[in-house]
Amino acid sequence: TRMHNDWMDEYPSIMWEFCLSAQYQHGMAVSTQIHPQQAVDLALRVADEMDVNIGHEVGYTIPLETCCSTDTVLRFCTDALLLREMMSDPMLEHYGAIVIDQAHERTVSTDILLGLLQDILVHRPDLRVVILTVSSMTDRLLVHYGSNVPVVSLEALCPAEVVYSNCSSKDYFYSALRLVLEIHRTKEEGDVVLFLASAQEVVCARAILQREGTRLGAGLGELVPVVWCPGQGRAPSLLGEGMGSRGTVTTRGRRVFLSTSQGEDMFWAVDSVNFVIDAGVEKRYVYNPRIRANSEELRSISRCQADIRKQLTGPTGKCFCLYPEERVLPIETSPQILETNLTSTILFLKRMKIAGLGHCDFITRPDPEGLMQSLEELDYLAALDDDGNLSEIGIIISELPLDAQMAKALLASCEFDCVNEVVTIAALLSAPSCFLEPPVGRAQEVQQCHRKFRHPDGDHFTLINIYNAFKYSQRETCIVEKWCQDYHLNHRALQTADAIRSELTDILKRIELPISETSFGTKTNTLNIKRALLAGFFMQIARDVDGSGNYFMLTNRHMAQVHPASSYGAKAHQLGLPEWVLFHEYSLSENNCIRIVSEISPAVFIQTAPQYFYYNLPPSESKDLLQHILDRDGSGRKDKKQTLTINSKADKDCSTVAQSYDRCVLQ
Repeated sequence: TRMHNDWMDEYPSIMWEFCLSAQYQHGMAVSTQIHPQQAVDLALRVADEMDVNIGHEVGYTIPLETCCSTDTVLRFCTDALLLREMMSDPMLEHYGAIVIDQAHERTVSTDILLGLLQDILVHRPDLRVVILTVSSMTDRLLVHYGSNVPVVSLEALCPAEVVYSNCSSKDYFYSALRLVLEIHRTKEEGDVVLFLASAQEVVCARAILQREGTRLGAGLGELVPVVWCPGQGRAPSLLGEGMGSRGTVTTRGRRVFLSTSQGEDMFWAVDSVNFVIDAGVEKRYVYNPRIRANSEELRSISRCQADIRKQLTGPTGKCFCLYPEERVLPIETSPQILETNLTSTILFLKRMKIAGLGHCDFITRPDPEGLMQSLEELDYLAALDDDGNLSEIGIIISELPLDAQMAKALLASCEFDCVNEVVTIAALLSAPSCFLEPPVGRAQEVQQCHRKFRHPDGDHFTLINIYNAFKYSQRETCIVEKWCQDYHLNHRALQTADAIRSELTDILKRIELPISETSFGTKTNTLNIKRALLAGFFMQIARDVDGSGNYFMLTNRHMAQVHPASSYGAKAHQLGLPEWVLFHEYSLSENNCIRIVSEISPAVFIQTAPQYFYYNLPPSESKDLLQHILDRDGSGRKDKKQTLTINSKADKDCSTVAQSYDRCVLQ
């Protein structure tokens, strides 16, 4: 079951000794983590406690950063990176011992690893696999791996005092903030961890606590809110400034760690935490394959999550649960494999030649409708051949650490001579958002700052403007952070995007794809960028049906509006709204929104989209308009071709070119 801190101190040395006893005949040891920062923190902590150099005997690998050498015996990495390693090492023969940590989080990568490891163990009986999870998941794993698998159960030694509340689920936010201030007024020692439902609530809570903290008496000490939201950019290490070797406080004041359910396992090293406030709810994005959209759902946390939060304090600590004790919580966290777009997962399994998908023994089987939608999407992207295996295009797409649509757009950019621009778009859309949440009451000011970067052709081009301006500001290192601050941009996110861009460029060079010189700003380049984007995102096209921003999506026949933060958002664009747009994301919320939107030409869409996709579109007025454009353009080219033949029978070359163009458009 889930290990406490004492066991966290022990298991790295056990893995080390196992590899030494086998004289590394079976490989080194690896431990997976859900979050990159936790892999780094664990590696640093273990290297310090074993008195070895980080990057030598103990190392880590996270996206865009590797700190290992040929001497590395123990490596920490994310579950997604270990899974990706299997593309080149299907049997994971580099490793003699594998630890899958935080299995109860049920990420897609961890679930697939657990499924594939079962088959690897059949072929490699010498391999040792350790799975760290909560007790409620033990029975499920025993069914999967066999009842003869040994189970080691470790119980919490000193449970904290738990205080329940009859707080309404609608009032949890302000109740939690009032409780933080009350704790601070008691002058009891210890930091506070506050679990809220979403990253947006975390940002709002920080602003309120910063404001209220300045109004408290000086004798109470400083109240320091610290945002900790994994997935929102590279978060500051909990072992960083102001912390002791195990996270103890070395500065005056009380820190309030503001986090979400994603940060539950991140406070293992912070001994100074004496209070936990649990809102008891979380916002999760759930993907609906039928309409290709994410919806944000507010739901109760699981009993497993509640138990983890209660164990974060010491024996003298308190956990305040802002819900009644009799509330019935789900036993386990819902597996992400049931709630996310599976296209990238299916692409990976196809690359691993698990063609039937039944060959992978999933802990929880994916939804059949989600599987079919993912296979259909890969087929539309020409990633599959007639036998359902990866085509040449599919193999190249699988080499790129991007979602399938973005990878296809990047591949198409090689043909349209706009790689430099599309790789920038891909990097910025893969990194956390480069836009900071506007401070309370300053939304108009922030919008005015961002207006400088806006491009008339849409948000994809705005992202290029932002990246180019960021790179220009880097000429003077001392001003780049201030520049980001002045324009309300996320410096860490832009750094991440820059690193992703370099990685993507290196991959393109490695697989010998052409990289064109930049020509951003020309009409030809703008058109080519749109063609490349349409090659990947032709399934995400919408039309303004009434001229007032009500966009009809061709694929699912739903209506949506452009997100207010877009170049075409509310009052942001004075030149009117485009009739036809390509969008990057559609999310269901109070106001259904399409995000990252750029204007397109319907004629270019017809030329770019696969013919069978176009004819499979559900009937609509928008499809009729496209058919009219197709018929008109086809008739015009036919008339032109006949005129050329009558005027000059000798000019056969022109006629041949026209016929070839017709075939290209239709195919």
